Amino acid sequence: MIKFLDLKKINQPYEKAFQDRLKTIMDKGWYILGDEIKAFEADFAHYCGTKYCIGVGNGLDALVLILKAYIQLGKIQKGDEIIIPANTYIASILAVLQADLVPVLVEPNLETYNLDPEAIEKAITPKTKAILPVHLYGQLAPMREINAIAKQNNLLVIEDAAQSHGAVLDSKKAGNWGDAAGFSFYPGKNLGALGDAGAITTNDDALAKMIFSIRNYGSEKKYVHDYIGINSRLDELQAAFLSVKLPNLDAENGLRKKVAERYLAEIKNDKVKLPFFDGSQNHVFHLFVVRTEHREEFQGYLSANDIQTLIHYPTPPHQQKALSYMSNLSFPITEKIHREVLSLPISPVMTDEEIGYVIEIINKF
Repeated sequence: MIKFLDLKKINQPYEKAFQDRLKTIMDKGWYILGDEIKAFEADFAHYCGTKYCIGVGNGLDALVLILKAYIQLGKIQKGDEIIIPANTYIASILAVLQADLVPVLVEPNLETYNLDPEAIEKAITPKTKAILPVHLYGQLAPMREINAIAKQNNLLVIEDAAQSHGAVLDSKKAGNWGDAAGFSFYPGKNLGALGDAGAITTNDDALAKMIFSIRNYGSEKKYVHDYIGINSRLDELQAAFLSVKLPNLDAENGLRKKVAERYLAEIKNDKVKLPFFDGSQNHVFHLFVVRTEHREEFQGYLSANDIQTLIHYPTPPHQQKALSYMSNLSFPITEKIHREVLSLPISPVMTDEEIGYVIEIINKF
């Protein structure tokens, strides 16, 4: 079986370094908000080209904390609207709801699966305070256009960069295009921890100061609480593991890109719609997502031929029970995407033989 993603194989080269860092932490006896998280925050901020990185518990918390910090700073008020793609993973929407804000869903571009600037402009109202683009599947949203719209309408831009570690446009990385960005380091991400982990990047001094506080119970000084905070701190162990892996992120993204380039060049099947890719560095191929009107048959065929695939995502957010108040909404492009998409195996540890076999089997479908 060709696994969709072989995390054991991906992490194996780091095992000795992981063990060494674990021993260092055990010897220190300091497990929360210590030297490891400070080092990773500095390194990841430098990597993204931002002034600040704030390590948090996971990617969802990263977005929630950004929004709550803006509310605390008075830049957003509860009940304000946040524009968000209709075809995102539900976490992006949950973050908006958990901050007592209103998610306004808009259709994506069918080719890129990312936010459509024209749809954004049509969705802006006097209550709109921010645009939350999601760099879906690892490809940067059209940030030049989104930032221009935001500037014209005095809106904040908050990147959901959970799937786009290392993607670059105009020499600027994901996480450095908006006013702030939320990252996930879930184990399956391009930069994955060995458990839940996340971070926020920003160049905003006041925002960073607020988030550093509210991620830690609203406290800057122990037992002194200035804000209604939460407990969402990247722990020392995961920070150490991420620091071990970060120097290899660009190389591993390059290996993912080579898999994608072979798929794009060699898969020749009219029943399978390949993803858009302009050949630039704006896509790090967290996922390689194809579309087909015969998804159930296609996935079954690949499974029968020992190729594991996943669906990202089978049900659009507005049709989920948790968001039943949105069930009357209609998003034809989003619904088509969720009905047809299938994610092929892609990772930095796939062999040439495995890639060739996937291509051969798909071409025979």
